[in-house]
Amino acid sequence: MNKVIIDGNKLTLEEFISVVRKNYKVELSNEAVEKVEKSRSIVEKFVDEEKVVYGITTGFGKFSDVLISKDETKELQRNLIISHSCGVGEPLDEEIVRGIMLLRANALAKGYSGIRLSTLNTLIDMLNKNVHPVIPEKGSLGASGDLAPLAHMVLVMIGEGEAYFGGERMPGKKAMELADIPMVELTSKEGLALINGTQVMTSIGALAVYDSINLAKMADVSSALTSEALNGIVTAYDEKVHQVRPHSGQINTARNLLKLLDGSNMTTVQGELRVQDAYSLRCLPQIHGASKDAIEYVKEKVNIEINSATDNPLIFNEEEAISGGNFHGQPMALSFDFLGIALAELANVSERRIERLVNPALSGLPAFLVEKGGLNSGFMIVQYAAAALVSENKVLAHPASVDSIPSSANQEDHVSMGTIAARKARAILDNARKVLAMELLASCQAIDLRGNKGLGKGSSIAYNIVRDHTEKIEDDIIMYKEINKCEELIKSNVILEEIEKQIGSLC
Repeated sequence: MNKVIIDGNKLTLEEFISVVRKNYKVELSNEAVEKVEKSRSIVEKFVDEEKVVYGITTGFGKFSDVLISKDETKELQRNLIISHSCGVGEPLDEEIVRGIMLLRANALAKGYSGIRLSTLNTLIDMLNKNVHPVIPEKGSLGASGDLAPLAHMVLVMIGEGEAYFGGERMPGKKAMELADIPMVELTSKEGLALINGTQVMTSIGALAVYDSINLAKMADVSSALTSEALNGIVTAYDEKVHQVRPHSGQINTARNLLKLLDGSNMTTVQGELRVQDAYSLRCLPQIHGASKDAIEYVKEKVNIEINSATDNPLIFNEEEAISGGNFHGQPMALSFDFLGIALAELANVSERRIERLVNPALSGLPAFLVEKGGLNSGFMIVQYAAAALVSENKVLAHPASVDSIPSSANQEDHVSMGTIAARKARAILDNARKVLAMELLASCQAIDLRGNKGLGKGSSIAYNIVRDHTEKIEDDIIMYKEINKCEELIKSNVILEEIEKQIGSLC
């Protein structure tokens, strides 16, 4: 059986993807069980002693100075969940919800949260049995963590809210009963332990960064085809150029392009047809490479966050509870804003290459890549659509993290907006994928019009797969269907997987 064992410390991005997209089962390590039980015993001692500890024997936020009696702890935790369930908007996608549940379970498995083992196991059972809470996409400030959306997750655990089970949306209590999962009566610290964290923004962002890694490679593939369609100059990709400015993304992109274009009869060298290309071809290593470096930075931050304790207070083995700020999403807010900018640039330069393909003054090809122009509009509006998407991305790429609105009567006077940053990055990713799909379609059309004299070892694989699903356009057809086919080829990774299978990994 495919499974991932979690202990709060060693979850990888690849394992995260296996659980959320491939339905791998999740188990706690023996060490994690011991740590969770130890942490819980400390919380119970605090309650018995009626020690003043935030969120355990006090209210929340501005109510941190209000003491709660031992007899009121269960009511306190239930009230926390139902009052904080203020999310609005469309439900988050199932894979995001699975990621949220996995990341919250992994954070709790570290043993610093004081949750009961039985409550943690309920969350893991929901994940393993595909009970997916309905979590609205909007309503988080990204500090004190993702309170509102995580509260919707916990609603189902206590038999409230809604969930998807067996492909059907239903009351949370019914979903739990059908899956044969006992519901939870929360007690001291547990509600706070479950909702005080950054797992919503991190789940959205982790999925986005994983897909961004592959999309950046596909940007190299689509640009290689465009380079051949425009008889691009490969001299600019010479390793000597990039070793004297040794940014790793730049070096890797140049290597990718030379590997993809190896053996091509369509590319040229410096001085053969012209001395130099426009920036959208000549500066590909610098442009794509900078985005790749940004994506790698965000991946490093995600790898830290998916194995972090992000709730408050944290319970330490010295029988000490420290009220800190690990729930604050600022490290991820800045990262996901950066990710969105990096992805927007991949789309920006792709749209410029599409323009070069469709503009006869720049390409030397029939206007708008159709032979009977005038009667046919060809790829004219494909470029319009690409321009619309990159313009939308420019709006979305405005950083969410530069904004902050005080909350909880100014007790929480700086918030991260990290969940908004993650959602925007994902939206930009979706737009960028569509623009690259348009470039794939246009570059293959341009190659056919130029006359295919033999493509590179890697680019020919991409061309052949695109042509297995589309045909050269002679007369106007419904274009969105062709664009959607190319987008699905990118989304499924079929092109990238076949290229890497035949010529080796791209980077």
